[in-house]
Amino acid sequence: MNVEIRNERFRQVVGYDAPVEELAGELEFTEGAVWNHVEGHLIFSDMPGNVMRKWTAADGVQVFRQPSNMANGNTYDLQGRLITCEHATSRVTRTEHDGSITVLATHYDGKELNSPNDVIVKSDGSIYFSDPSFGRMEYYGVLRQPELDVRGVYRLDPASGALRLLVDDFDQPNGLTFSLGERQLFINDTMRGHIRVFDVDADGGLSNGRVWAELTGDRDGLADGMKIDTEGNLYTAGPGGVQVFAPDATCLGVIYVPQGVANFTWGDADLRSLFINAGTALYRTRVNVPGRTLF
Repeated sequence: MNVEIRNERFRQVVGYDAPVEELAGELEFTEGAVWNHVEGHLIFSDMPGNVMRKWTAADGVQVFRQPSNMANGNTYDLQGRLITCEHATSRVTRTEHDGSITVLATHYDGKELNSPNDVIVKSDGSIYFSDPSFGRMEYYGVLRQPELDVRGVYRLDPASGALRLLVDDFDQPNGLTFSLGERQLFINDTMRGHIRVFDVDADGGLSNGRVWAELTGDRDGLADGMKIDTEGNLYTAGPGGVQVFAPDATCLGVIYVPQGVANFTWGDADLRSLFINAGTALYRTRVNVPGRTLF
């Protein structure tokens, strides 16, 4: 079997097995998968290769943008515009419908951001992103010293463009996702190997942070990309591949992947295909409960 079942609910959420197929290989380090349900394509980053790639069922993998400023995480805003975290430039950008690029965030308190990593958009249009220091390391970015003293999580106001530091006590914040009702925000910490959850305040701030789950397992893999499906089950990169948690924080099991998982997203017409960025490849498997559209 290609799964580790830790709780019987795994069978309803994922299935009895989740065989993984390789869609593309011989890449460098894949990240930031995001599905465009309108156009039916997948965008993902190949970070050290300094390129963003596009996958379709008809044409396979093609170049989407090169150079990409060593892009990492991606999402879509409410208008279907691509939001991207760039390691080499420490920027968050938006790709407009005409292909032009708008810079959304570069600095906080007069200092350059570390290296925006993963990003999500709330239903009010506000943008939340994590800012670890991985993009200031060799291979994953451009080697340089951080200007900021913290590795935090930020909120970008959609109206004013103001950037607000929400949490500053992470070792290396990474994947983040809202609960279904957006009353909570889950954020994982790569180096501490756990998921924290915060209450989302009326003004978009975060409070009452606490550890929600520990990522366990004897196989390789770190806390990284994280998303919620249509029933509130939380998927996260972790030891062994993709770990699946029920809304009550019970770990249901693990989808094993041949390489360490960095990120993933649901796609295809029924949103039941899980596209997985892992090491030098792009993989796909099928699950029972579909994911969600981003716009």
